[in-house]
Order: sequence, then structure tokens, then C-alpha cells
Amino acid sequence: GDAMIDMLLVDAILFLRGWDLSTWAKLYEDMPSKQAKVKVSDRTVISTNDNETAATAPAALQTALQSAMDAMTSQENASNGPKPRCFVRPSGTEDAVRVYAEANSQKGADSLASEAMMLVYKLCGGVGAPPQPLITNRL
Repeated sequence: GDAMIDMLLVDAILFLRGWDLSTWAKLYEDMPSKQAKVKVSDRTVISTNDNETAATAPAALQTALQSAMDAMTSQENASNGPKPRCFVRPSGTEDAVRVYAEANSQKGADSLASEAMMLVYKLCGGVGAPPQPLITNRL
């Protein structure tokens, strides 16, 4: 039921805009990404906005994440294209924080995720050994 309604809604929007499926598909470009987690002593120290695109606590975390994203934008020379981004959120099941990062290259995504993991570790009460830099092996 819901899928049929969704399909009809998409069809109506495409018709009203004069788009075909190819035009619609070109709106989104998948970027290289990396997911990770950081163990923390208490996952409730971190909170996010409603759509989990920004950390609202601890106060310094989002500012630090934004600085890391801005640095990656400069490093990848991405000022005119898709900008690197990362999100963090508390796990719903364990004392851990989930990290998601994407950039214009896999190396950039790995680097941004690594930086975000270290920021979470330092600012949110990370436990155990500090996170190691992430490297994706691609043959």
C-alpha cells in the first residue's frame, strides 16, 4: 500500500516537473563513505538534532566536526562540488557513538571518519585505546 502511494507520488512530481527517471537519478551522486563506532563510557552524553545531522551536545563537538569538514573541503578542493560531511549519533543499544563520513574520495572519507572518531573519543568520554586511523584497502 505505502509503496504504491509513494510510487504514484513520485510519478506525479516527475510529470509536473517534466522530468524522466534519468533526470531524477542525476540529482543524487553517491559519495565514498565510511562508517565506524567509538566506545564511550556513557552514550547519553551525546545528543543530536531531530534528523541526526548535527550534534547538539556536548557543545564543542559540532564545532569541532564542522572544522574537520571544512578542512577536508579545502584538502579535497571541493569548494564547487559536493562537500565532505560527517554525522555522529549515540548508539541505541550500547555505550558507543556511531560515526558516518563521506567525501569525494575514499581516502578523504576514511580521514574524515578517523578525525571524527578521535573528536568523539576526546569530547564524549571514549574508553579503551584511542581510535586508530581508518584505511580502506581497495585492490
